[in-house]
Amino acid sequence: MSNLIRFLDLSNSEISPDQILQDIPRASLDLDSAVEIIRPLVEKIRSGGSNAIKAIAKDIDGIDIDPIRVSEAELKNALANLDPNLRSSLEIAIERVRKVAIQSLPKGFSTELAPGASVSQRYQPVDSVGLYVPGGKAVYPSSVIMNVVPALAAGVKKIAIATPGQAAFGGRPNPTVLATAELLGVRDVFTIGGPAAVIAFAYGVPEIGLEPVNLVTGPGNVYVAAAKRMLRGVIAIDSEAGPTEIMVLADDSANPGYVAADLISQAEHDELAAAVLVSDSKEFIDKVAVELAKQVEAAPNKSRILEALKGQQSALVLVRDMHSAARVADFYATEHLSIQTRQNSQLASQISNAGAIFLGSFSPVSLGDYLAGSNHVLPTGGQARFGSGLGVHTFLRPQQVVEYSETALSEVSTNVVAIADSEGLEAHGEAIKIRFQ
Repeated sequence: MSNLIRFLDLSNSEISPDQILQDIPRASLDLDSAVEIIRPLVEKIRSGGSNAIKAIAKDIDGIDIDPIRVSEAELKNALANLDPNLRSSLEIAIERVRKVAIQSLPKGFSTELAPGASVSQRYQPVDSVGLYVPGGKAVYPSSVIMNVVPALAAGVKKIAIATPGQAAFGGRPNPTVLATAELLGVRDVFTIGGPAAVIAFAYGVPEIGLEPVNLVTGPGNVYVAAAKRMLRGVIAIDSEAGPTEIMVLADDSANPGYVAADLISQAEHDELAAAVLVSDSKEFIDKVAVELAKQVEAAPNKSRILEALKGQQSALVLVRDMHSAARVADFYATEHLSIQTRQNSQLASQISNAGAIFLGSFSPVSLGDYLAGSNHVLPTGGQARFGSGLGVHTFLRPQQVVEYSETALSEVSTNVVAIADSEGLEAHGEAIKIRFQ
């Protein structure tokens, strides 16, 4: 077995939630400490506006981001200079994500409870959203697509994007990100990175035309997640995104080269990324270990991948059988779950907790990152137990509309009064009775 990634033998263990959280821990993240670190930025940006944002970028990243607002000419120029093959690929991704988004729009309904008594439900988009597109270790035009397309499908009227300036581009955002925003028709684009972007979205920066938004979405580092936690209530958020993670369930029918490549594909995101294989075959695990060593050696982001694979969050896990593997996956609640076995659908039916599930050897997670049509902004850190990935629903609010006629109200008036009186809220009952006096 290679020293590249740790081996964990659970083949003689009874799989339990506590054991999985203990034996396959996530990378250590201290959001509370991060909140305290960035807390001073809130007042600094609220009072200092764009000057404070520029000073923070200068101090932290050593770049000049003036002007903060990206001009229409800069957006058009970025699109004009976009590689034609990349543009075509992005347009295909946009169309696929749009098709899934439109198909997933929830349907309203109306229920008649009695003649003249109805409760309807409709879905209202939030008025405005701020979409954060990270730009640290990689460039993410795909994140522009994954955030903007469902917001547009939901009917959001005001969409703003914030993305960091890059030293490589003279303090301007990555041109590919700008080109993708232009492809999607988003013109409110701002050169703001990290937690400063979330704070700016929450309170607005009038002098650059950035109004406060209702909802902030998009992934980012621990400080972006901390800013979301701190400002939740001022704004709505999608989730507190952590490092990416992949869990692969594979038996000896899978291709070890494919599985190794899938693990590496997510490990290259971040040194804290989690890459976990769960299998009932020690021989197969050994083959994957050999493939990992071979493929990592040739990987462009080798050092980052090595750090991720050697971390406590990554492992090759041996279990008694694939039913046990499904239990591991359900308790772990991974962001990306890949199932490459003889019984893909059967195992998937046993698993409730996962951000997104990829079935079979030809549905790799990296397909979902770009072109599957699914959304790649997914719950991390076990949040798949209670949360979902980004989608049209993120930008919609179910809203109920109540309509009763005089006759319909009269039929239940005594019932309402009885309940109101039992709760000691007599005025509630009076608001009913006054209509029939």
